[in-house]
Amino acid sequence: MKISSQRARGLATAIAVALIVVAGPALGWGHRGHAVIDRTAVESLPSDGPVFLRNYLSLIEDSSTLPDDWRDDATPFSKMEEDPNHGWFQEQFAFMHPIPRSRFEFIIALDKEQQRLAAKHDPAAVKTNVRWTGTLPYALVEVYGHLVTGFRSYRERQAHGESTANIETACAMYVAWMGHYVGDGAQPLHVTIHHNGWEGPDPKDYTRDPKIHGRMESGFVDGIGLSDKDLLPKVPAVNPLDGDVFDAVLAYLSKSGESVEKVYQLDKRGAWLDPKDTEARELIYQRTAAGAAMLRDLVYRAWKESALPRVPHVPGPTDSANPAYNPETGSAPADRSPKVG
Repeated sequence: MKISSQRARGLATAIAVALIVVAGPALGWGHRGHAVIDRTAVESLPSDGPVFLRNYLSLIEDSSTLPDDWRDDATPFSKMEEDPNHGWFQEQFAFMHPIPRSRFEFIIALDKEQQRLAAKHDPAAVKTNVRWTGTLPYALVEVYGHLVTGFRSYRERQAHGESTANIETACAMYVAWMGHYVGDGAQPLHVTIHHNGWEGPDPKDYTRDPKIHGRMESGFVDGIGLSDKDLLPKVPAVNPLDGDVFDAVLAYLSKSGESVEKVYQLDKRGAWLDPKDTEARELIYQRTAAGAAMLRDLVYRAWKESALPRVPHVPGPTDSANPAYNPETGSAPADRSPKVG
């Protein structure tokens, strides 16, 4: 029996979507989503940015899902450390105002809340911990600092006429590493307790099926063949992010969280199983373009920050003479980001 090429392509797409969905919950956007976000970010860098990164597009794309590989059960130390870095379940820490500028202070605050809830025999205590709350913004800004340092080394080696090949490779890896967290943060289901099916009261009858995660971010994304060509026209002009980086990251994650219910509404009518659904496509384009823009802006800001003079903070964050020093963590929270102009 002969079938038309159009029908054949449609059948192949449907089979691909089905196979990915059956495979179970995905991690991150899946390789295509993360690679496209990273590629688009680097391609849209302005001419006065670190454009040498375009020579490493293949490396950056190939490495875009490495942080998910670090979550393998076969490497338990790596998994325990890395798992929380991929989520930011905002409902879990609504009691925190403001969000601490220290990963360790955040974890300690969670522990104190867990103890308070446990003393009241509150069932919420079971998931009031770092694993079920997430540390995504901390992971992101920590790698951002690695990238600033890498760009500084690049500038210094270039100024001394030394080879920059190795440090360029390191910077490309930092971009891929940071890009993974930026990409995860663009996915609404990474910033909510409803990441693998609706949790708690469900008056709108949203699915509790954990496979919704994979249906959206891997099955549908692969089904529509998402590419940088889809995103480049949708990526806005560069935002220099001249304010505080941590604040910008928190705002970015909050914005992503505004689309959580939309994901479930689309799933309710089967949109994530239909690559032709225009509303579902538009949400994917919107969220991945937002991820690409944020990654591009962070890379550009890191490049500009790397050109600033090194100004040591005295007393430093681990110096007990620092007015903000916290003996519970052995450090002071991070200072606000410098202006880059």
